[in-house]
Amino acid sequence: MKKRVIIFDDNKNRREGLEMLINLSENLICVGSFSDCREVLQVIEDLNPEIVLMDIDMPYVNGIEGVRQIRTKYPTLKILMQTIFEDDDKIFDSICAGADGYILKKASLSELINAIEMVCEGGAPMTPSIARKVLSLMQQKNRKPSTEQFNLTQREQEILALLVEGFSYKMIADRCQITRPTVNSHISHIFEKLQVNSGTEAVAKAIHNKIV
Repeated sequence: MKKRVIIFDDNKNRREGLEMLINLSENLICVGSFSDCREVLQVIEDLNPEIVLMDIDMPYVNGIEGVRQIRTKYPTLKILMQTIFEDDDKIFDSICAGADGYILKKASLSELINAIEMVCEGGAPMTPSIARKVLSLMQQKNRKPSTEQFNLTQREQEILALLVEGFSYKMIADRCQITRPTVNSHISHIFEKLQVNSGTEAVAKAIHNKIV
């Protein structure tokens, strides 16, 4: 069964292009598209999507506020942010609001579809330049290492480090020479040990606590 996607983007031409792209994909279907987040909770209730493709800069109610609203009622709904900017504040505001991934609009069509599918599977896709920026910004914070003990195995630490670097599940499987189901199992254990619900939360906590 195809995964149900809704789009929030104030650019009409881009919305229509994204709808077409999603509907041509094998595993996805677009069930609605909107120019802002004024009615975001009602839209989600009516259309019951499995993933939200969210622009950041929109009039009236922007994407970051939209994510915050969604998380008050739908804490596990998958949300992929997209923007033309690599703005530091927007990246961290999106992650803190509860986004599951972050991709630039200049990413290729295949990268976008892969990111949507990765979020559906519980991954945390980030455009490589975004992942590098997250690492750089967190390193500049000079936070003290946490005294928390997360009891990650060596393999779990290795996989978490690859997530922080922006690797997809498929790339992790190839790098570690293990199967995708095995990657999924390790990541489920990582989420449980870190007490997080998404890949972006895991990445942020890993960097904040200097786990990797």
